[in-house]
Parts: sequence; C-alpha cells; structure tokens
Amino acid sequence: MECKKIHFSGHATVQMFKRNIPVEIVENVLKSGEIIKEYPEDNPYPSFLMLGFANTRPIHVLVATDLRGNCFIITTYEPDIKLWSENYKTKK
Repeated sequence: MECKKIHFSGHATVQMFKRNIPVEIVENVLKSGEIIKEYPEDNPYPSFLMLGFANTRPIHVLVATDLRGNCFIITTYEPDIKLWSENYKTKK
C-alpha cells in the first residue's frame, strides 16, 4: 500500500509501545504486506487489515486510507495463534 503520509492514532501509538512494534515495522507492513480483510464501509475512511512479517514475527496493521493517499494507523498487534489460522489470515 502506498501512503503519501502516515498518521498514527493515539491508540496505535500506545499499543505499538506496549507490544514493542516500532514504526519501521509498521511502515514495512504497509509497503510489502498483504491486505487480508477489507472494511469498505468504515467511517470516516475505508480500512484494511494487513499482514506482514518482522523476520518470523507476524504483525497485523489496521489502516484506513483517504482519497488523497494518506494512511491512518488505527492499531497494530501480533496475532494470537489461538485466535487466528496458522497463516494468520483468517480468524478461527
């Protein structure tokens, strides 16, 4: 996903700090990750759940995008294998 500018919500920033997910990992997921779920009806902008990896660590990033190409990071986390399939793409 290409982003002209990346904006981090307060919630995302707190969760990234708590979960030890640096900005660089989030940026990498946006650049090279895979969209695994789309939420076109989300407001104020459609959002996407993306999956990427930091070495072997799976990372989910929930991001919304506006029409100008700005990305808004809503949250990011390491998916729990108890809740997600082995490929981290679908919830059990």
